[in-house]
Amino acid sequence: MRYELFISLRYLKAKRKQIFISVITIISMAGVGLGVMALVVVLSVMSGFEEDLKTKILGTNAHLVILQHGSAMRNYEEVLAKAKEVKGVVAATPFIFSQAMLASESNAHGILLRGIDPNTAGRVINLESTLKEGSIDSLKKETESGPPGIFIGKELARTLGVLLNDTVVVVSPQGALAPVGAGPPMKKFRVTGIFDSGMYEYDTSLAYISLKSAQKFLGLGDAVTGVEIKVKDIYGVKEVARTIQSKLGFPFWTKDWMQMNRSLFAALKLERTVMFVILVLIVLVAAFGIVSTLIMVVMEKNKDIAILKSMGAKARSIMRIFIFEGLIIGVVGTILGLVGGYAICTILARYQFISLPSDVYYISRLPVKMNGMDFFLVALAAIGISFLATLYPSWQASKLDPAEALRYE
Repeated sequence: MRYELFISLRYLKAKRKQIFISVITIISMAGVGLGVMALVVVLSVMSGFEEDLKTKILGTNAHLVILQHGSAMRNYEEVLAKAKEVKGVVAATPFIFSQAMLASESNAHGILLRGIDPNTAGRVINLESTLKEGSIDSLKKETESGPPGIFIGKELARTLGVLLNDTVVVVSPQGALAPVGAGPPMKKFRVTGIFDSGMYEYDTSLAYISLKSAQKFLGLGDAVTGVEIKVKDIYGVKEVARTIQSKLGFPFWTKDWMQMNRSLFAALKLERTVMFVILVLIVLVAAFGIVSTLIMVVMEKNKDIAILKSMGAKARSIMRIFIFEGLIIGVVGTILGLVGGYAICTILARYQFISLPSDVYYISRLPVKMNGMDFFLVALAAIGISFLATLYPSWQASKLDPAEALRYE
């Protein structure tokens, strides 16, 4: 062991008359630990929130969509065939998207009407796992005698006051010839499925019908709005989109999940960065505790420093003694904070006792995702700040004149 480290460890052990310095040292460690713990918990919660939101969005939406400029897509079967040939594409399905009004006997609500192919949609979007009542097969069974089926969200069903197998009326805002003259087309549908995506916004505004029903209701003939794609690697979706774009050419264009939710994820990233900066200030405040502790130790150990210098210790060795002491405080505080943060995150993830209003936060429980890189960056920042906090007191100690310190001894 280097003698500088040995002496710094001895200085951490307080004698009876130096108990006040020892208390300040413990407070400094606790301050660093609390700052690190707060950073770890907040970053883990925000990572969990982002991951949970991403999972739910990609469970309801495709990774990539292919659209056509200016009009609906009529040759979608050819587009489907070409898209499936691209490397990285797992599945593809046509879809129709339109705004509409859904009305029951007691209420009405604006919705986004989504026409899907029941045979292929399940390979692209995670609809079947979100269904709480009904089956996706009910969209395949359409008869001329009864109204076609429709899937609606749990919250929308509650708003409209309808249950499974109840009848609702879909009203399209697109003007067309209705049986009583010019007006919006209206059609009765039977609720054959109620889903719960876990996202309040989707559960209150989204409804699914079969592709054929949507084409017939909206008067699209054999056209669709576009094609949805599922890719193998969600983070390599841009490369797949570029390949499909170059293969199809004009008038087709692509839009990936990152572009569709850019503002949401950009806001989450910014919020995460801001929270990191704000919580680092807690560690900075704790660093002032390290500075004050070292200054008091230097004042207390003037005679020791003078004796060490008289025995031949160099200024940089004296500086190392107090740098080591400050770093020990910072490292111990960081380790305690990391352990405490990990314990709190584990408890939050296992027991999920903190509930959130789902209409505000999209989720009902506080999600937690611990990231090793977050732990490393937090530890690095805390130890770096602790090191910077030791420089001034250590430099002051190294400048001490031994003759001046020992004059009155």
